[in-house]
Parts: sequence; structure tokens; C-alpha cells
Amino acid sequence: MERTRSSRRSPPPKKRSSKPRATIESLNGDIICMIFSSLGFFDLVRCSAVCKSWNAIINRCKLLQLLYCKLHGFSNTSGSSMRLHLEELAMKHHRFALEEGRIDIDQWKAHSCQMKRGLILTGVGDKVMRLWSLEGYKCVEEYSLPNAASLVDFDFDESKIVGLIGTRICIWRRNGLRSVFPSREGTFMKGLCMRYFDPEAVVGCEDGTARVFDMYSRKCSQIIRMHCAPVTSLSLSEDQLIISGSSLGSIAISGLSSDQRVATLRSTDCTGIKTLCYNPCSRLVFAGTTAGYASCWDLRTMKSLWETRISPNVVYSLQHLQNDTSTLVVGGIDGVLRVLDQNTGEVLSRCVMDIGSASSSSNKVSGVIERNEGRRLSAGCCIDRIPKTKRPPITCLAVGMKKVVTTHNSKYIRLWKFNYSDKYL
Repeated sequence: MERTRSSRRSPPPKKRSSKPRATIESLNGDIICMIFSSLGFFDLVRCSAVCKSWNAIINRCKLLQLLYCKLHGFSNTSGSSMRLHLEELAMKHHRFALEEGRIDIDQWKAHSCQMKRGLILTGVGDKVMRLWSLEGYKCVEEYSLPNAASLVDFDFDESKIVGLIGTRICIWRRNGLRSVFPSREGTFMKGLCMRYFDPEAVVGCEDGTARVFDMYSRKCSQIIRMHCAPVTSLSLSEDQLIISGSSLGSIAISGLSSDQRVATLRSTDCTGIKTLCYNPCSRLVFAGTTAGYASCWDLRTMKSLWETRISPNVVYSLQHLQNDTSTLVVGGIDGVLRVLDQNTGEVLSRCVMDIGSASSSSNKVSGVIERNEGRRLSAGCCIDRIPKTKRPPITCLAVGMKKVVTTHNSKYIRLWKFNYSDKYL
């Protein structure tokens, strides 16, 4: 009997081998070079961004230069020109993906968003801000709002989050500490929008002024009279220009060294400016209006380049990828995601979600993540015939490399992933 019992016992655990496991770090440079030499150009570019050691191996062996020269028929290229070629190729790849690539869409519950470097910050319309990683849609940080107040607008960088809450500005350090700017009576009207460019935060106010705050002294350093109507949108440039749009349709420009507007891009009319976007590479300003128009101005000449009615109603948000001078992504009340040519205003693509092929998975924080495919609309397609379940209003959007994040009615977020084969480059 004892033998029977002992025979049924589970076997003792195996001892771990004292031999170290083989990892990619244990491979010598020659083996890694052999592996890298079999990759395509764009995959090699991605590998060079993984870590410093891979980047050093790829650059030392000049794999990128050799492959790029072979693909494009060049005899030689320097390191500086190589970086320009890589950036140009990346932007070209991004444009082709947005314009023609396959569309996969992931959707989960959250509120208005900003996206930077693979992170999404959500929180407008909620009592808590959450920072998400696009890898697995994991919530990596949470930030509570003071006194259960309503968050109006926000932005973030690597070290902090800056939020506009009614008549106050809050700063959250990424370590969780929070500081609140004191609001002094008569100096800070209700804020409608906010942008910051370290060390200043600029708030667009209901009384038509832009108020500049020094985020370190915590004081209002400047009040600039921009419009005779509420400031509904803001954009800041690296050379300290403040670009603002109003509810009556005017777009005004001022510098941080001036106490009044110095130029006007658009005469006042009944079409309100809902969103603004500035491209520092091309010096172009883009605007979306309450009547469905998208417009473009050149800051170097202060002249209008194009104006296109792309939607039957409000354009809520428009953005472009940093350093991209080719495409502009636009979303509005009709729920269609549009890709425009920055230089002409031509609509290159119109996209909606195809609900028919949905699948789902669960996440502890975000809940159920629905996965769908997107489809592109033909030029002659009647949008009104498309069910609104496929195209709920796009209230906010952010653009990353071959991806776009959109928010819908402060209820949920969609991540649009655009895939395009490298062989067409």
C-alpha cells in the first residue's frame, strides 16, 4: 500500500540548469550582422531603433547605407544625407499607409485623448486622467482631478501633464505629484482651450483674450487681446507665436512679446473656428470650422492657400504627424476619418469602420477591446446612407506613425492602424 501511494506522488521538481540561457545579447556582432543582412530596408530601420547596441552594429556595418544605395541606385551617401533619406522614406511610407493601406481598428471605452511616443493620455469629460501604452492597451498611470472638477483641455510630455480645469491650471509630475496654479479674481476668465510650450502655458478665454502663464513662477505674465469673441482654439509655434481661432471665424496671430494681436489670417464671419493645427516644417496653419470647411494659410506670406468643404457639418479636430508635410488627418461630426493633401486640400481617402467583422478581447482596465476592420469610401459614396453606428462623431484625434487615435462622443476610443507593404516603396 505504501508503495502504491508513493508511486502516485508527483515527481520531484527538476533542477534548473546552471547553464545560462541563450539570449540575443549573447550573440556576437558577426552573427547579428548575418541576421540583419537578410532583412528588408524598412525592417532594418525599425531594428536600428530598438536599442543602442543594434543601432551601433547597423551603422558600423553600414547596412542601411548599402541597402538604400542599392534600392535607389546611388553610388554613395553620407551620414547626414542618410538621415534625411530615412526621414523622407518614413514620411512616404506613412502617407502611402494612410492613403491606401489596409485598416485595422481597435476600440475600447475611454475619453478624449492626446498621443505622443506610443502613449495615449485620456481624460476630458472624466474625473480621472489615464496614461495608456499602445502595446496591449495597458493603463500605466492614473491622475485624479482636484475637487472632482471638470477637465477642459490638457497636454503632456515626458516629464509632466498640464491640464486646464475651469479657471485653474494644474500640473501633474509624472511621479504623481500635483501642483495647482492659484486663480486670482479678475485675472483669469473661464478657459476654453489650452496649449503649452515650456515654460509657458497659454489659455484661450471666453472674453477673447489669451492669457500666458509662467508654469514655474505660477503667475499670469501676460494678457493678450486676440478677439472680440471667445477663443475656441489655440496653436503655438517654436518661435513664440500664438495662433488663435474664435467662435466668430477670425484667426489671429500674436507673439509672446506683444500684448495685442499682430496679424489676422481670416476676416470675421459667421463660420466659427473649431480647431487649429500648425506645421513648423512648412510654416502652414490649418483650421477646421463649424460649417465643415478645412483651410490652410502660409505664415510666411500671410496668404490663404486653399479652402475645402470636406464635411456637411462641424470639423472637430485636424492633426498631422510631426515632420510630415504631406498629409493631414481630419475628423468631425459626420464620423468619417479623412486624409487630406496638406498642399492642395484634396481629399485623398475617406475611412469608416466596418462592423461586420468584429471580434473582442478583455483588459482589466479598459474592459472589452473590440477589433474591427476599416474600409475606404469611394468618391461617389453617399455618406448619409452609411449607418451612424459605423461613423459616430469624431470629437478628437491624434496622429502617430501609420496610426490614428480617435475619440467618439466622450464614450470610447478607436485606434486605426494602417498597414502598407514595403515592397511598393
